[in-house]
Amino acid sequence: KAITGQTLSADGKWLAYALMPQMGDGEVIARELATGREIRIPAGMQPARPESEGEEETGPPPPRGPRIVFAGDGRFVVAQTFAPKGTKPPKGGLAILALATGVVTRIENVKSFAVAETGAAVVAYLEDNAGKRLGLRPLDGAASRTYEGITEYALSRDGSTLAAAGAEEVFAIAVADGARTVLKRGKGRYAKLTFDADGTQLAFLADGAAYGWRRGADTAVEWVKAPVSDRGTFAFTKNGGALVFGVPVRGRETKAAAVDDDKAVFELWHWKDERIQTVQKARAVAERERSAPAIFHLADKKLVMLGDADITEATVSDDGTTAVGFGDREYGRLADFDARYRDIWVIDPRTGERRVAVKKTMATPSLAPDGKWAAYYDQKAWWGLEARTGKTANLTAAIPVSFADELADMPGGAGRYGSAGWTKDGAWFLVYDRYDVWALRPDGSETKNVTEGLGRRELTTFRVTRPRVDPRDRGIDGAQPLLLTAQKETTKETGFYRDSLQGAAEPLRLTMAAKKFGAPLMAKQAGVTVLTASRFDEFPDLLVTDSTFARMRKVSDANPQKKDLQWGTAELVAFKNTDGVPLGGILYKPENFDASKKYPLLVYIYERLSDGLHTFVDPSPSHRVNATLYASNGYLVLFPDIVYTPGYPGESALKCVISAVQRVVDMGVVDEKRIGIQGHSWGGYQIAYMVTRTNRFAAAAPGALVANMTSAYDGIRYGAGVPRQFQYERGQSRIGGSLWEYPMRYLDNSPLFRADQVKTPLLMLHNDRDDAVPFTQGIEFFLALRRLEKEVYFFNYNGEPHGLRKRANQRDYAIRLFDFFGHFLQDKARPGWMEKGIPYLDREKPEAQAWRPQ
Repeated sequence: KAITGQTLSADGKWLAYALMPQMGDGEVIARELATGREIRIPAGMQPARPESEGEEETGPPPPRGPRIVFAGDGRFVVAQTFAPKGTKPPKGGLAILALATGVVTRIENVKSFAVAETGAAVVAYLEDNAGKRLGLRPLDGAASRTYEGITEYALSRDGSTLAAAGAEEVFAIAVADGARTVLKRGKGRYAKLTFDADGTQLAFLADGAAYGWRRGADTAVEWVKAPVSDRGTFAFTKNGGALVFGVPVRGRETKAAAVDDDKAVFELWHWKDERIQTVQKARAVAERERSAPAIFHLADKKLVMLGDADITEATVSDDGTTAVGFGDREYGRLADFDARYRDIWVIDPRTGERRVAVKKTMATPSLAPDGKWAAYYDQKAWWGLEARTGKTANLTAAIPVSFADELADMPGGAGRYGSAGWTKDGAWFLVYDRYDVWALRPDGSETKNVTEGLGRRELTTFRVTRPRVDPRDRGIDGAQPLLLTAQKETTKETGFYRDSLQGAAEPLRLTMAAKKFGAPLMAKQAGVTVLTASRFDEFPDLLVTDSTFARMRKVSDANPQKKDLQWGTAELVAFKNTDGVPLGGILYKPENFDASKKYPLLVYIYERLSDGLHTFVDPSPSHRVNATLYASNGYLVLFPDIVYTPGYPGESALKCVISAVQRVVDMGVVDEKRIGIQGHSWGGYQIAYMVTRTNRFAAAAPGALVANMTSAYDGIRYGAGVPRQFQYERGQSRIGGSLWEYPMRYLDNSPLFRADQVKTPLLMLHNDRDDAVPFTQGIEFFLALRRLEKEVYFFNYNGEPHGLRKRANQRDYAIRLFDFFGHFLQDKARPGWMEKGIPYLDREKPEAQAWRPQ
């Protein structure tokens, strides 16, 4: 089971969270921290996760769960619920828990809900039914008021006003007495109901025109004539003095005519097109709805365009007096093989005057809360940009450390370490180097090493975390202490320190442990803090502490059954690749590990993986090796780090992986004839390369691999429609130039051309709807190996993308993978599908399934 959605009441007395199993119904749990009393609400089974196009192999997705909020000054918990397993149609609902009495009120078929952040103890909800009924219910149990035919609604932050729109009208309701004010009447398309921060003004769209209403007025008035975009930004500035929105660039288009058999249906791929046809197709909806940013000043009723076809995004200051914008229209073609560049503009929102401040950058500017300066990262440095003049200043030129990733090894250059953002007053912008936190004056006049160099001296990475954040609060309070996360680079220990922007003291250590601490969450009006801590063999249950982190108390027990399972242990292994570069890896061992025995070794690869030492590995099926499953079943499992020399990615991987394997073999606990390897995507490519160069592995399972870089270079990532050339010239595939600049690099790094050297049995996975790596890459390698009469098995889960999304397919492949390695590494019998195959016409028969319910 997974814990999700944890939240604290404002006074820190109650904790609420969801406990969701991999399959089956979950529950929402509210716990009184002082007494341990718990109230549990059935939450149903969460729907399947939607597909994520073009997903890279970055690890399992985070667990999801229902939305949970405290409301009514912390006296109530309001939670989304899902339909119980097997319910059709699977419509969810809403649960309202009164903490004082434990009474739960349930409302069925709820599509969405909203509660007041302050003030009124009410919930507004839209039912998921044909009648489109909107309900407004006091949390104390009084009857709901209902309104039929509602398509959209908004509740003001203080809960005093509910706005609603249907097909015939827009109206506002005074929550206290139910008084209704019709803001606009008449059949139309109403959308984007939006309150300002104070809840005293409402804006909305009516047939593409923007209307506004001030609380107390009899009706809404037209602010901006059509067309105003109903996509993207539609919001008040923080001070409520202006409305920011988009104006369509293309105007309204008539609906496409029905297909005419007498008309040719085609695409023209023109060599001068800024973007190729597949990109244009993937972005057709976005392009059709593309808008230019605009602002409407309420005081003088003035509309000002902030952009045009070239400037399609802009950030406006809280008071609406400055803005920065950017657009990439000039550089569309470069994205195919180089990078995604843009220009940055400074804009006067009062006049619309704008000028280019920065040309051809990959940066996205961050505007200070006071709007005077923006900050951005470019050319391995942090820069300040004066929003009124466009003047720039290099903020880090005099600092003798790198703000670019020191470990980067892609040809496209090093990315930034990131930033913590602005202080509330705009006086400082906080950024990171590899280890430390720095504060920069935006005009370049002063810099400060906030962590006093402690991170670099002790090889500890410090980062700012904000456990108590109002989403409307755009800045860090520089007068208050800073809470820092810390991770030891050498041991992977994590913990927390306290620091300050004031003075020059070193950070104060609060706690460090051989665990992975999750992000802390602090109650809004108390020092009560909830967080998680995990190890490979310790589930990240919820812990409660205070602002000192001195004592942590466990307040959840999500998986009590774990104590009955043989889990395993994880330890850090140091090794050097054949070039002498120091690296690390994670070695997972069976729970009852015996150093006098020889174990089969299973290796999983991607890039750098050792930072995951203390990550709890849930035994769930996927397209990856699960360290918990294999360690529990008598394997050693190795996750080594890999570093690269641009131009030679395959050989780089070989130098690291073989050295890491040898390091574990030298411990005397590995059966050298029983070593296997598995990886997916980039990991799959590296395995395909390695098995053409070494016979070290008794079995290998590459997934979603590239076999032929010469054809993959000119292929397409079909999820986004973009050419794959950038990936080789500047990105992860690390060739460092085009096919015509370095033809031998492409050939030498392509496993296909040495397929005749393969002696390792392979289990391949590549799905026919792969949106990142062309399916044909897997086919090329399989057909080559088949022609050469090499032992190879290939699974294609029909309709699946780059990874496996459907639970049944994840489970099926996990079993196939386990059986495959079980045969070659543990002398288990060959499963039937390896012995005889599965004919196409038999593939849906029950006996063809890897998993058969008992």
